Amino acid sequence: MSKQTDILEFDDVDLVRKLCGPNHAHLALIEQAFDVYVEAPGSSVHVNGDAPSRARAGELIREIYQRLERGWPCGAGDIRALIKAVGKGQVKAASVDAIIPFPRRAPIVPKTPRQEKFIHAMREQTIIFGVGPAGTGKTFLATAYGASLLARGEVAKFIACRPAVEAGERLGFLPGDLNEKVDPYMQPIWDALHMVLGRDEVDRRRAAGDIEVAPLAFMRGRTLSDAFVVIDEAQNATIPQMKMVLTRLGERAKYAVTGDPTQSDLPNSVTSGLAHALKILDNIKGIEQIKFLASDVVRHPLVGKIVNAYEKDSAYDKTLN
Repeated sequence: MSKQTDILEFDDVDLVRKLCGPNHAHLALIEQAFDVYVEAPGSSVHVNGDAPSRARAGELIREIYQRLERGWPCGAGDIRALIKAVGKGQVKAASVDAIIPFPRRAPIVPKTPRQEKFIHAMREQTIIFGVGPAGTGKTFLATAYGASLLARGEVAKFIACRPAVEAGERLGFLPGDLNEKVDPYMQPIWDALHMVLGRDEVDRRRAAGDIEVAPLAFMRGRTLSDAFVVIDEAQNATIPQMKMVLTRLGERAKYAVTGDPTQSDLPNSVTSGLAHALKILDNIKGIEQIKFLASDVVRHPLVGKIVNAYEKDSAYDKTLN
C-alpha cells in the first residue's frame, strides 16, 4: 500500500505547538501508535503513511487541536487515552456537562467513556458508586468533582472519609493530633485536592472548616448536609459501617463511594460493606453504580496490563477450585 501525505491546516500556530508537546513528544506517541511520520511546520500538520493509518492519526490530531481550542488540558496521558479510544472507534470530545470546571484553573476532562459516565452520574444522582481496579481515576474524579462544587459555592463543605483498616479505626495510640493521625491514610485525597485547588487554597479552606477529612468511624452520629462526601476505599468498610455512613445523608448532600470490591483488607470472615451495598442498593432511584474496567486504567500503560494479568489469573484459579 503506497504511502502519501495528508496536510491538516489549523488557524493557531501556538495551539499546534502545544499539540506537538515538549520536544514533539506527543507527535512521537502518535507516530508509534499509528505507524505514520508526522511533521508540524507552522500552523499545519503533515501526516505521512498508508491511508488507514493517516485517517486514524488525522482524526486524533484534529481532536487534540479541538480540545486545546476549548482550553482543555492535553498532556501525554490524555494523548495515550485518546490513542486507545481511536483504536476502539470511540474518540470524541467529551460533552460539556462531563467537564469538571474550576475558577481560574484548567478544567478536568474525562479520559475514557466510563470516566465521562461517572462525572455525569455525580452531576445527576445523589449517591454514586464508582468501583473497579486501581488506576481508573475513581478517587481523583470524585475528589475533583467535590472540590469543584466547593470552589464554585455549590456546596458548603467537602468531606472525605475512609476506613482506617491499617489502624483498626483505633487511632488514639498514634502520636499527634487528629489531622496528623489521619493524614497518612488520606494522602490520595490530599494529593488530588492539591492538584485541582492548589496547596494554599486547600490550606485556607481546611483552616476554615470547609474541607474535612476523617476516618469513617468519625461520621457516626452526624448528619452530613450541604456537602459533597467522598467515601474512599469503601471495600474496607464493614456492613454496619457502610449502613452508618450512608444513613448520615442530609439535605443538599451528595455521596461518591469509591473502591475495589476485589481488594478488601477485611478479615476473610467479614463481608465487605461495599460489596453488600452494591447488591442491595441496585435499581434504587437516586443511586447509580459505575463499574470501571482494566481498559479504564489511566496510570502508566503497564498498570492496565498488570490488572488484566491478575484478573486472568484469578479466573484461572477459580476453574481449579
